[in-house]
Amino acid sequence: MPIATPEQYAEMLDRAKQNGFAYPAVNASSSSTINAILQGFAEAGSDGIIQVTTGGADYFAGQTVKARARGAIAMATFATEVAKSYDITVALHTDHCPKSALDDFLLPLLDDAEERIRNGEAPLFQSHMWDGSAVPLGENLEIAQEIIKRTKANNQVLEVEIGVVGGEEDGVANEINEHLYTTLDDAVATVEALGLGEKGRYMAALTFGNVHGVYKPGNVKLRPELLAEIQEGLQEKFGTGPKPLDLVFHGGSGSTEEEIATAVANGVVKMNIDTDTQYAYSRSVADSVLKNYDGFLKIDGEVGNKKIYDPRSWGKKAETATAARVAEAAKQLGSFGQSQRS
Repeated sequence: MPIATPEQYAEMLDRAKQNGFAYPAVNASSSSTINAILQGFAEAGSDGIIQVTTGGADYFAGQTVKARARGAIAMATFATEVAKSYDITVALHTDHCPKSALDDFLLPLLDDAEERIRNGEAPLFQSHMWDGSAVPLGENLEIAQEIIKRTKANNQVLEVEIGVVGGEEDGVANEINEHLYTTLDDAVATVEALGLGEKGRYMAALTFGNVHGVYKPGNVKLRPELLAEIQEGLQEKFGTGPKPLDLVFHGGSGSTEEEIATAVANGVVKMNIDTDTQYAYSRSVADSVLKNYDGFLKIDGEVGNKKIYDPRSWGKKAETATAARVAEAAKQLGSFGQSQRS
């Protein structure tokens, strides 16, 4: 079964850290994009992570209703079933849950996981993100301490954001300024609050100039070498081995190969990809429409061309284009050909 068990997910993260690569974590917003992501992972021979934001979950639930937790459950249920056809291992993750969405997104999903465990089932999601970047660090970590108790009991992994990612994603918006760089003191406070695994496994999205979306060259100043400084500082303070934290790279779309390689070398095991795959999908749709305009429309009393406007026709092309971008990410991150099932 290709959806990772908790043990397989832990092994995935351990292998990435030990072997110096990271997994693409690709945001899904529909059954079509889930299929595209799975196709991309399979073509790359790469395990990976499919994730959903609050906005994506809203869309899965139906745009005229307010049921984002149910939308996330629907997403995970669909992914769990269709992933059985692929010879790769995939983990499911919820992305960017700010404080305002705890009560209708993350906490109900933890409730659902606990109920499934009581019924002898596995949770649908292998990891969840709490995004406390918009609140003071102390409050961020206090909430994380409560959540990690539950994720540990569910054998799930928690992801926390320590610092601020600039730009905007699903209503979480931050300015591009000096707050985009996590400090060693921030990381020390995180370890003091959440431990180094004994209180539950977690990944840390430390920020080093990250910005959501894609900006013109010069607008974003990434400092992935900052991650090495923080890892070394933690190693010295807490007497750990090298790279004590499992790190996440947010705002990775548009990054150079050198920036990605440096981040991975410094302990990144997961890199989020959304903007680039959104563009790959939509660019293909635009190409299909503009090059086959007469076939898409019933112009001047004509009937159009059903083989062209059938959503399956342009949808397959869009999925293939997205899959190619996912495979490209696997190459950049070093997970290409690294599947546990290879």
